[in-house]
Amino acid sequence: MRISVPSLPGRPGRTLAGAAIALAGLLAAASPAATAPATANANAPTTTAAAALAPPDIPLANVKGHLTQFQSIAAANGGNRAHGRPGYRASLDYVKAKLDAAGYTTTIQQFTSGGATGYNLIADWPGGDPDQVLMAGAHLDSVTTGAGINDNGSGSAAVLETALAVSRAGLQPTKHLRFGWWGAEEVGLVGSRYYVNNLPAADRSKVSAYLNFDMVGSPNPGYFVYDDDVQLEKVFKDYFAGLGVATEIETEGDGRSDHASFKNVGIRVGGLFTGAGRTKTAAQVQKWGGTAGQAFDRCYHSSCDTTANINDTALDRNSDAVAHAIWTLGTGVVVPPGDVYENTADVAITDNGAAVTSTVTVSGRTGNAPPALSVGVDIRHTFRGDLVVDLLAPDGTAYRLKNSSTSDSADNVIATYTVNASAEAANGAWKLRVQDIAAQDTGYINSWKLTF
Repeated sequence: MRISVPSLPGRPGRTLAGAAIALAGLLAAASPAATAPATANANAPTTTAAAALAPPDIPLANVKGHLTQFQSIAAANGGNRAHGRPGYRASLDYVKAKLDAAGYTTTIQQFTSGGATGYNLIADWPGGDPDQVLMAGAHLDSVTTGAGINDNGSGSAAVLETALAVSRAGLQPTKHLRFGWWGAEEVGLVGSRYYVNNLPAADRSKVSAYLNFDMVGSPNPGYFVYDDDVQLEKVFKDYFAGLGVATEIETEGDGRSDHASFKNVGIRVGGLFTGAGRTKTAAQVQKWGGTAGQAFDRCYHSSCDTTANINDTALDRNSDAVAHAIWTLGTGVVVPPGDVYENTADVAITDNGAAVTSTVTVSGRTGNAPPALSVGVDIRHTFRGDLVVDLLAPDGTAYRLKNSSTSDSADNVIATYTVNASAEAANGAWKLRVQDIAAQDTGYINSWKLTF
């Protein structure tokens, strides 16, 4: 996971924007450097659609077995699995072989960064609605200083074992399932950026959500959930609530793992994280156990990030959470796309000033707005924690979408919110209201939309 950035003066915890996003292609067929996809084998799904809708219990031993393989690969290849090094390609070949044998159509996508060749691995499960693609992914590369077993063998192994569980169950999802393992994350999210940059707009619009898993087995773990999309966030929070495990919003690496590549082009994102170099507080120990005053991962980006650097309980819970999300989101009822009302005109946001609004006019509809009105927001701002965002119904009723937070130090608000607007008349002038409540940072409403 690549999250180390210097602090900006004038506000504690405020960070510089992550490395520039230069995003990466969805189908390797769109890239002239891509290899031909492998042919799906007889392990493709044969059971009925109702056969396996309950999320499986992902075997911890299987996930740890993948980590042992990553450790062995690193040991045989100079001690790491970094971009441009033989250990990375050996890791990719290991994952690909597992997926090919399980009936996936796999594609290797090639790119260049820093004078070295990098690779993404994409795996498609047969079936599901091709116009609604659910993706899950993790970066497969390590830093050059170690084997990268927690960062990010843990996320890679959890996603891999979930994909294999899909095959074992013979799952027939309603959405099309696609899994990705990204190269060169540790040098700037390069692989996932390349992947999304090579996606035609029509293919981007088919990705209903991307779920990211980066460091999910930290030895002194926390249980952090991305808050970029309220519906995806709820899926993970509900899972952990069922275990009696409290969660917190992920802020340490926000926007600095591969989900940023998808989020920055308007794709809904979610994910999990167990902490990196930040120190666990006494209050967090009360919730989760562990050691106060110690980093969530003392071996973050170090040579000691080996198979000994994993908390089995955290890895087990998070692996099961990955499967829970894939089954919950991938097998639900597919809702046809609704009517979209959008305003793409830029509106400058006053720094530490009065609220500004942007209007979308809805007409020609009957009755009230839906109980799950989708509000897509694209706000560009250098410190999104300054922003308070509301949806205003035609009668002036305000629905809070986002509160301000001094700890929310990332750039931009690119998210989709769901509002129960069933008490509101559908027709009329709907407004997005944005207020910057603190000084020093600037931005603008880039666009926003309502989907009925």
